[in-house]
Amino acid sequence: MTSTAIQDGQPGAAAAHESFRLRRDAELSSDATGALRLRQSRFQLPLGGLGVSRRALVLRLAGDWVGDLELHRIVVGLEGEGQLLPAQILLRRLSAHSWLERRLQAGGRPLLDVVPRGLGSGSLPEARRHEPGGRYRLSRFAGLRVQDGRLVAASPLATVAVACADPGLATVFATAADAGCDVHDVADTLAVAEPVAGRVLDELLTGRLLVTAAEFEEESTHAPLAYWLPEELALHDRARPGRHVAPVGGTYPFRGKLPPAPLRRSFPDGRHRVLPVPDMELVAKRDEPLTAVVRARHSVREHDDGHPLTVDALGEFLYRVQHTSGVTQAGGQEVGHRPYPGGGGLCELEIYPLVSRCSGLDPGLYHYDSVEHRLTLLTGHDAAGSKVTRYARSAAGMAETPQVLLVITARVQRMMWKYEGLSYAMALKNAGVLTGLMYLVATAMGLAPCALGAGDSAAFARLAGIDPLVEPNIADFTLGSRRAA
Repeated sequence: MTSTAIQDGQPGAAAAHESFRLRRDAELSSDATGALRLRQSRFQLPLGGLGVSRRALVLRLAGDWVGDLELHRIVVGLEGEGQLLPAQILLRRLSAHSWLERRLQAGGRPLLDVVPRGLGSGSLPEARRHEPGGRYRLSRFAGLRVQDGRLVAASPLATVAVACADPGLATVFATAADAGCDVHDVADTLAVAEPVAGRVLDELLTGRLLVTAAEFEEESTHAPLAYWLPEELALHDRARPGRHVAPVGGTYPFRGKLPPAPLRRSFPDGRHRVLPVPDMELVAKRDEPLTAVVRARHSVREHDDGHPLTVDALGEFLYRVQHTSGVTQAGGQEVGHRPYPGGGGLCELEIYPLVSRCSGLDPGLYHYDSVEHRLTLLTGHDAAGSKVTRYARSAAGMAETPQVLLVITARVQRMMWKYEGLSYAMALKNAGVLTGLMYLVATAMGLAPCALGAGDSAAFARLAGIDPLVEPNIADFTLGSRRAA
């Protein structure tokens, strides 16, 4: 059979039925010989030698829901009842390998769609069943989003999501988030018989959207789940393939749709200060060996305000950590070379020095033009700037205001134009690499470096006049002169 039916023993009670269709992120195509092929992202499944009725079944699955009645009509109408079993086996195999979505309905009314996140053998989770009289809570890792015109609930802890085919399912989630729900609540909310409501509960439990009271407690109080914030686990899950087959990597999702952002970030109306280019041969002779610098690296939270950082030292530091060269084209967008790796040369990170005390440079917020090796003054050091530096001072645990706060932003559209699923995670990784390089260069120069765990991104966006959705602040670093030992 291709569907299940459950009666509750009451006259006229609607049974629960299942139907299937090709998952929305897959496509069906045929080759020159007419053989069918399923494709999803980087995965393919050839479907050769199907015969007339099974081929018709697959074509129907690509465009509509197919249940028992539809399958019987297609197969018997084309090849007779003798081909029903092979067609049912094909349907079950496609479903077991997560090529199909599965719909639960009652009395012809769709209730929910089970949407696979994984693909292949073993990609479906083990079924979970509700206990009679049991009450269930909404998992703190459950999230709602719009996908393919549907409200979809998903958890990074499961390899299936659930689409709300019936709006009442959203009410079930709301009830479960408050006082919890049982099979009677689900039956009343969806106006279905209790056996059908039990099937709904089973699907929500299997998708880790609903959990038992003990599991709900464990999510918040026991390792390892208690340590995870839902948004952090969701970010980790999306950026790493394995539990899902959503596109991850250089898929160029916006090629032909939106123009790529240029490599160089410029502020043509600002006041520019060209910085001297350091003699890198002299720098190489002056620096200690890499091993010695690595061993000496540590955070320094005290600055020598009697002998503050100079503009020449700031310029050398910025050149050594961020200077951009070799600008060219690759993959339809500009790329360049920096002293650290960065997503195939996308150079999405920008540095904004917020200067409080620097010899030879007025206080204010600057942008470092890494192509032209110059600073552009964006605004003076006003109350908004003070708010940013106050947060930085507190985050660093510094007794005094840092001489220079280096605010690192990411022009995320440059990443997102090329990469899918991991753009923000990659920008964070690149910021970590840049921060590590900043430590080493500052240590080699005898300066005082300190990376911060967080910064006031909203205050910085207001200060710089930058849209945080276009160029969010993702890292912060204090720099100053080091007191003599």
